[in-house]
Amino acid sequence: MSIATKTGDRGTTGLMYNRRVSKCHPRVEAYGTVDELNAALGWARASAQHEFVSGGLLAIQRDLVTLMGELATGTEDLPRYAKDGFTLVSAELTVKLDKLVLEIEAQSITFKGWATPGATTNSAALDVARTVCRRAERRVCALHEAGQLLNAEIIIYLNRLADLLWLFARWVETKAGIE
Repeated sequence: MSIATKTGDRGTTGLMYNRRVSKCHPRVEAYGTVDELNAALGWARASAQHEFVSGGLLAIQRDLVTLMGELATGTEDLPRYAKDGFTLVSAELTVKLDKLVLEIEAQSITFKGWATPGATTNSAALDVARTVCRRAERRVCALHEAGQLLNAEIIIYLNRLADLLWLFARWVETKAGIE
């Protein structure tokens, strides 16, 4: 089967369970931005020089697949999605981020005021991922405000992830001896 199915040639795309929506539908904007976030995290992971960062990012990337799957499912199909064995985003995923935040904050990282991205390649990649994460959070909030997102834990998860990515970037800079 070819990747070029041509089913999207008229500006629509498929959600889970074969529902078709416009490619500019708020749901597509939300999961598409999370997909972009996942790619940015891949770049950050590829440029990481510390297992602490690369391992943490890989685990997050895997959790984002769960998040994207839920976002790519219409609210009317979520019961079927769960019944079919797909995982929904839960507070358990956010707790994993909280633990990483606490672990980083317990170390002696240095930062003063607003951080200017670009001190290292890896911290710059992490800051790009953070800004994409904030955009994804805004897209998911819009979906929620439109009544098209039932699981508000997704918003909490993305908010926490953006905070964590900021801390990861400062951790990398601290390890590189940059103040």
